[in-house]
Amino acid sequence: MEPPTSSRLNSRKRRKDGSGPNGATDLDGVPPKMSRRSFGLREPAPFSDEVEIDYSKPYIRVTYEEAMRGTPLDRPVRVYADGIFDLFHSGHARALMQAKNLFPNTYLIVGVCSDELTHNFKGFTVMNENERYDAVQHCRYVDEVVRNAPWTLTPEFLAEHRIDFVAHDDIPYSSAGSDDVYKHIKEAGMFAPTQRTEGISTSDIITRIVRDYDVYARRNLQRGYTAKELNVSFINEKKYHLQERVDKVKKRVKDVEEKSKEFVQKVEEKSIDLIQKWEEKSREFIGNFLEMFGPEGALKHMLKEGKGRMLQAISPKQSPSSSPTHDRSPSPSFRWPFSTKTPPSSPANRSRNESAVTYDISEDEED
Repeated sequence: MEPPTSSRLNSRKRRKDGSGPNGATDLDGVPPKMSRRSFGLREPAPFSDEVEIDYSKPYIRVTYEEAMRGTPLDRPVRVYADGIFDLFHSGHARALMQAKNLFPNTYLIVGVCSDELTHNFKGFTVMNENERYDAVQHCRYVDEVVRNAPWTLTPEFLAEHRIDFVAHDDIPYSSAGSDDVYKHIKEAGMFAPTQRTEGISTSDIITRIVRDYDVYARRNLQRGYTAKELNVSFINEKKYHLQERVDKVKKRVKDVEEKSKEFVQKVEEKSIDLIQKWEEKSREFIGNFLEMFGPEGALKHMLKEGKGRMLQAISPKQSPSSSPTHDRSPSPSFRWPFSTKTPPSSPANRSRNESAVTYDISEDEED
């Protein structure tokens, strides 16, 4: 079962600083949502010498127009892609994905060169040929794997595997005394170009390892590999162990510094929080104090009210102005025994007494 993909994948490019997953760029757009189902195969792709080919039918290559229109299910377009595939990575997988999606009905055959050919024409590989065969077999886009693939494609090889088109990037590949090993394929109209994935290649991966050799050597020493297995000298082994100890000490110091910074930051945050709370409480206290004891505070109003009530309580009650006034009869005069003088009295009583004395004197004179 093949995944439903479009032919636009052929023009998809990548760049080194791609921000999306797997090096995708903004030009790629957002992929459409798919229903949750499995597109993967349950078994690896078979080798070409394990597949039976019906040679009774004549080999008639389809044209590019026929391939684009679509072929019958029993006659898929047979596309061939070859390579070294050392340290199989996403760039290899994307190239095979593009080859698989060149036409609506594609049968992808992948050729992997042997160690002997590769070492003679390109150089030493990290993975041996069996490891590289196995890696390509387990790529989901591959339908068939050709072991010990030829370096230059011959008409006999194309006819044996009934190949319709050859997929590869269109950059001229100079090797084996030729400016472009795919030149005759392009001239025959059998070449189908794909796009390289920039920023990832086997040479780039090896360059990273060589550049950071000390880091990876120390890493593998930590994981239990011996210096002999890593081809590391005795002095370098001791140096790596010493560097590892120094790095551990540095890491501990860094952890202590970070923890101390976090502690200081927490203390500062708490102190700032306490100061803010204290300021809020002090403002609240000052406001309450001014409300109670200020110039227009509640205490002043309470004192005014209390003073008014006290004055009202000690002042005599006045009779209503509309009530009639009654003259009081003078109180009888009191005489001290053995004395004609009266005791001191108030001015009102004094005037009444004087009138009484005058009255008495006049009576004596009459007598």
